[in-house]
Amino acid sequence: MAEEPTSSVTKKSLSAAKDQLSKFTKENFTASLHQSKVMVRLGHLLTGSSAILAALLSASDGSRVQLLENQALTAFFQIRGSKVAPEEIVILAIDDQSISIPQQYYKTDSQQYSYLQPLKSYPYQRAAYAQVITKLMDAGARSVALDIVFDTPSSYGEADDRRLQEVLQKYGNKVTLAAVYENSNTRHGTVDQLKEPQQRFRNASVSIGAVNFALEVDGKIHRLGSEYSPSLAQKNTLIPSFGEAVLAAAQIKYPQPKGDRIYFWGTGATFPTIPLLDVFEPANWNNYLQQGKFFQNKIVLIGATSTLINDFHPVAISPNERMAGVEIHANAIATLMANKSIATAIKNPVLRGLFVLILIGGTAVIITRKKQGIQRLLLSIALASVWGVISYSSFIYAYLMFPTTVPMIAIALTGLYYLGTEVAKEKINKQKLLLIFQKHKSSAVVQEIISQHDELQDFIQQRDLELNGKILGGRYKIIKVLGAGGFSETYIAEDIQRPDQPQCVVKQLKPATVKPEGLALARRLFSAEAKTLEKLGTHSQIPQLLAYFEEDEEFYLVQEYILGHPLSKELISGKSLSESSAISLLKELLIILRFVHENGVIHRDIKPANIIRRHSDWKLVLIDFGAVKEVSTQIMDNLESTAFTIGIGTKGYAPNEQCFGRPRYNSDIYAVGMIGIKAVTGISPHELKRDRDGEVKWMDEAIVSDELAAIINKMVLEDYKQRYNSALDVLEALDNLPTPQDASFSSEKNYSLNDLSVVDADSPTSPWPGDL
Repeated sequence: MAEEPTSSVTKKSLSAAKDQLSKFTKENFTASLHQSKVMVRLGHLLTGSSAILAALLSASDGSRVQLLENQALTAFFQIRGSKVAPEEIVILAIDDQSISIPQQYYKTDSQQYSYLQPLKSYPYQRAAYAQVITKLMDAGARSVALDIVFDTPSSYGEADDRRLQEVLQKYGNKVTLAAVYENSNTRHGTVDQLKEPQQRFRNASVSIGAVNFALEVDGKIHRLGSEYSPSLAQKNTLIPSFGEAVLAAAQIKYPQPKGDRIYFWGTGATFPTIPLLDVFEPANWNNYLQQGKFFQNKIVLIGATSTLINDFHPVAISPNERMAGVEIHANAIATLMANKSIATAIKNPVLRGLFVLILIGGTAVIITRKKQGIQRLLLSIALASVWGVISYSSFIYAYLMFPTTVPMIAIALTGLYYLGTEVAKEKINKQKLLLIFQKHKSSAVVQEIISQHDELQDFIQQRDLELNGKILGGRYKIIKVLGAGGFSETYIAEDIQRPDQPQCVVKQLKPATVKPEGLALARRLFSAEAKTLEKLGTHSQIPQLLAYFEEDEEFYLVQEYILGHPLSKELISGKSLSESSAISLLKELLIILRFVHENGVIHRDIKPANIIRRHSDWKLVLIDFGAVKEVSTQIMDNLESTAFTIGIGTKGYAPNEQCFGRPRYNSDIYAVGMIGIKAVTGISPHELKRDRDGEVKWMDEAIVSDELAAIINKMVLEDYKQRYNSALDVLEALDNLPTPQDASFSSEKNYSLNDLSVVDADSPTSPWPGDL
């Protein structure tokens, strides 16, 4: 069973141990705090950089930014959906029905369908357009616009052209004809050549407009026709856009557009669309077209919507929408008429960049009010969405486009940056904390923390597994992790540079500080302590020092591996030894202790777990000397002014002065005496009661002679000044005892190894603070 403190001294010490554990790890936590601050600053830096970059990109209005903002505009159109188009505009469509009239309509023996003769094949006779213009003008149409370029003579002959010319001379002031800029390859490169209607059609009253639209970086049409700019070679031939020419012919005055983008009312067929065939079909003309009254006071656009003609272009209304040219013109004309052109909210690049910078900076300030990274991320997404809603509202109600996509991305990234840096910070802190726990996992405080967190246990077990196979010092291959104390970690390793690869024990010193001056001090102290261990290792019952070395600013001792079992397996709670066996045990330990003290060393952690019964000769071997502990405590004492002095030992076996960091030689005698008490009582030291003077009350629990009891009592007196001064004094006192009648405990093996079960375990070595 694990030993726990019960006295007021040990309870006070346990509380102080928590404080001291914090002091052991102060530098690690200081480093973690520094790294945490670095990660926080990194989050601010990334956010600031993102804001500045977004501002610069918005100000530069580069192609990538335009692409993103155009995508935002397309998304706004989709969210808005289709709107009711202005009734003043009607499309007379050259659709699939109009250019695929059944052949029986043209039979020579039938005069029934003679009115369709002009539409017999496409391109139509120009007489057909003349006939349509006449009918529409007679019906009271406000104007007629033909999205068809008549730049070459008619294939039907001079008479066909003359028929159209006559109609244009009559109604020309209400008719608009199309012209187009087309790319031509010349020896000077690619230039825009203007293709206009034939001169015979360009009388003084006919309006002519260019049908070209500029394509944006996304390959779509967004802007009004007036924004198309031909190459320099044709600047002197610049003519109005088709939409402007149509409104001029219709004598409609409209305000100067606030923006340059088309306000699309919807996808294809949003505007009233009538097949051209129906104008020629008497039944349709007289019935649903009301003998042409349907076109009264309307602007009629004539153009192709047939898939066979393929006059379709990508537009901003939808990601995949392709709209017929005549429908695009209808949207552009309606945009001008309704004064709904979409404008860039901030045209000045500098002001636009400054606006984006302030916007992102302001949202970043709001985001940082939240402490947790996930909350910051969610808030950033919410704020980005809010800005998207604001931008959409400005588009719907004010026809303004603020920078949208770039700020939204930057705002969302702000939360992502903070979340990422927090995750990184927590991961760094967790790794450092776990490493600290790994170093001090034998501490009672740390064990309590680890016991409550399964993930910590899993991590430490995983780390132990990862250490297996690691080679230290170029020759010692770790095969098992034995354990870890507050200052060290111990492994069983194989010496791979020796023929039989014998096993040895490697103890790693974990310096309490990583400061250069601390490491220099540790190096000197470690060397001195290694020399002491080498001297102690000459005793047959103390492990031999095989090597010591430094690697990666950590220090290692290599000692002889003792094959045996700890004495704690023999001193079982509830079972006591005979007096003679106890005396033999004490004598053997005191003989070893005398040698240790004569070499100027205080063990400071004598307990059953640190005494091994060697199987080869059944002798006791004292292990786990305080070399690495001595180095660590001296480093702490030299480098830090603390309110506590570090003590080393195990609860129940360490006397009061040792708990408070002031061990004496007879502190080890106290520990041996406590082992004797446990041997004759079968009770662990912490379970024994004490009198009002703090002395252990144990004699009522044992059957021993008064002489032996007096010796043990003197060994475990609370006041070290009243104890035996040396191991030799105790040995002499034991030698003067009457010879007991029972057999010696240590002279031979008198029980099976199978009888050695772990029923009682000592608490591991842990730091003890004191206030002396």
